[in-house]
Order: sequence, then C-alpha cells, then structure tokens
Amino acid sequence: MKFFSLTLFIVIIISCAPIKVHYDYDQDLSFESYKTYQYYADMNTGLSELDTNRLLDAIDDKMALKGYSISETPDFFIDIKSKSFQEVQRSSVGIGMGGSGSNVGGGLSIGIPVGQSNTNTQIIIDFVDHSKKQLFWQAVSEFSFSPNLAPEMRERLFNDVAEKVLSNYPPEKKK
Repeated sequence: MKFFSLTLFIVIIISCAPIKVHYDYDQDLSFESYKTYQYYADMNTGLSELDTNRLLDAIDDKMALKGYSISETPDFFIDIKSKSFQEVQRSSVGIGMGGSGSNVGGGLSIGIPVGQSNTNTQIIIDFVDHSKKQLFWQAVSEFSFSPNLAPEMRERLFNDVAEKVLSNYPPEKKK
C-alpha cells in the first residue's frame, strides 16, 4: 500500500509539472491559406520511435479539432526536433570545518547534492511553407521528463504537450 501511495504521489507531481511554451511567427502572414499539412519524411525528432508516434498522434488529433488535415500535397510541412538536458542541481547541504589560533586560520567546506537533478526535454515544432521555403510558425516547449514513465503516462504527457503547443495556433490577429 505504501508503494502504491508513493507511486500515485510521484505520478501526480509529474503530471502537474508545467509545460512552458514560447511562440514565434511571421506577423505579416495570413494563416487562413493553410489548411493541410504533412510531416517531413526525413524528420529526426530525437525521441524514441514510440514517443515520436505518441507525439504525432497527439498533434494529429489537435490539428483535426482545429480543422486541419494531413495531405499528400500539403500547404505546409511540420518539422519536430527535441533535446534533453539535465537541470542544474540547486539543492545542497554544506558541511564545514574550520579553525584558527595564533594568527593561523584554515577551513574546509563540502557541498553535498540533495535529491536528483531533473531531466528536461525541449521540443521544437516548426511549421514550414515548403513552396516558399520559409518558416512561418514555431513553438518551443520545455517540460520535465522522466525516462521511467509508464506508457500511459507518456501518452498523457505528449497529449498535454500537443494541447499546450497548439493552443496558440493559428495566432490571433492583433487589432
């Protein structure tokens, strides 16, 4: 029972981890002309094949809800890249020793890391107008990712990433 409670707590903490997304796009472009898309055939996402499929399925679902469809002759292509990195360990415990006497001083201090450093993943999603060879929309997402997540938690995570990333596509026209 204790193991189940701990596992449930960890899953809740991981699922509540924030997904940060930054957007950039061509402000002079009319996004209404883009209705169909396709993924680059030679795309190397940097994710495992299973995680890539989870992310692509999530993106396809969200794009369909927005009225976009996959096509063999698309209006634009999607390119996805990712990288993982260790977050800098910020928590540590210091142990020190020191002494002085008769005008002589000395000291020793050791920082011992507490806990584990987080693994963060950054996914960059580019929308490219292939005919113009021009990037017109980009989302950079960053989130905490544990390689030990169960398959159903990975699927949920990639659904959340796709939801957050595509929540700002197409960008609203500024008036």
